[in-house]
Amino acid sequence: MRLTGPEPPKAVGRNLRDLPRNTTSSTLGAGFVAALLGSTGPALLVYQAASGAGYPDAVISSWFLAIFVGGGLLSLVLALLYREPICGAYPIAGSALLVTVLGEYDISEAVGAFLVSGVLVTLLGVTGLFDAVMERVPNEVLMGALAGILLPFGIEVFALLPSQPLLVGSMVVAYLVGVRFVRAVPPALLALVTGFIVAGTGGRIEVGELDLALSGPVLVAPAFDWGAVVSIAVPLTLLAVATQNAPGVGILRANGFGPPSNAIMIFSGIGSILTAPLVGNGVNIAAPMTAVCAGPDSHPVPGGRYAATVVQGLLFVTFGVAGATVISLIGALPSALIAGVAGLTLLPVILQALRLSVGGENHTLAAGVALLVGASGLSIFGINSTFWALVVGVALAKLLGENGGKKP
Repeated sequence: MRLTGPEPPKAVGRNLRDLPRNTTSSTLGAGFVAALLGSTGPALLVYQAASGAGYPDAVISSWFLAIFVGGGLLSLVLALLYREPICGAYPIAGSALLVTVLGEYDISEAVGAFLVSGVLVTLLGVTGLFDAVMERVPNEVLMGALAGILLPFGIEVFALLPSQPLLVGSMVVAYLVGVRFVRAVPPALLALVTGFIVAGTGGRIEVGELDLALSGPVLVAPAFDWGAVVSIAVPLTLLAVATQNAPGVGILRANGFGPPSNAIMIFSGIGSILTAPLVGNGVNIAAPMTAVCAGPDSHPVPGGRYAATVVQGLLFVTFGVAGATVISLIGALPSALIAGVAGLTLLPVILQALRLSVGGENHTLAAGVALLVGASGLSIFGINSTFWALVVGVALAKLLGENGGKKP
């Protein structure tokens, strides 16, 4: 395999000089919406994972600092180097994975797994193995495992309805109204605002828990555990690459850009390595956020759309620095509100994963088994169900062949 590096960057000085004239109301709006996509529902997933594992607020604050500042800096670096609207964030599907598995390992082992994941992503970029790995893992199987991981979050929304009819019901209604009538605002954001209003008027927000403070770094030395590597690092890497980096590159190409695939992988991997000791679970490009900034609504001229990503990156850095305040706010909210927003935020991803796995034409059986294994929560040899979903799904796909899993 021929070693490859990042493609030569364009003139950074020219991109900086052109930034003011490309910063228009539309790029400001696109950057703001993109930042909202990554800092509302997905942030609650991170909080769920960290709080469920028993991490103290200082560690959760450091986690927010790592992924939001890291993701924001990734946006700024890639946008200014390559003049393309490449939005950096953190592995959203991977964060959902951590909700189910993080509590099985201590924090040092989790940090070790995050570090290994960063190294794997870097190697995929440096060696050019990205395409080779993705060719050997059928996309239908990967999407089936992803659907299995995320399905419980969607189910939880409706499981909460009988006990929390007003709070969760109003959020579901707001989400549906947003999908049908409000195109300019993410429907999950409308659900969050609605839930916040209902909880606030019902006296369910613990205002006394709010703490206005900036985030501070907490360094954790890594420890390496084989179970954590295969249960966290491997699935985290595959999910970040397949559900964020790969679709993000496709979105950029669809909008007429020539994204530097190797550079994206390398910068994502290096960023993940640097943020892992701060308890960051990685940085990567974000496909939905990139779609917002790369589209024609962002700027009429494709060469000016990178300004929207710069706005998103700056907002992400600000959000990360203020993470301690955000965490105290999240901690003051009812758990049903957090679970509801998380599930509704992931709903489009769940539906897409189902469509691309069991809804596809090939590897249907392998994808379906991967989905069921991923959702089962089983653990063998201390290794969680996500890893086994991928193993069983890939094995079945190879055994049955491409046509063996077709729908009848």
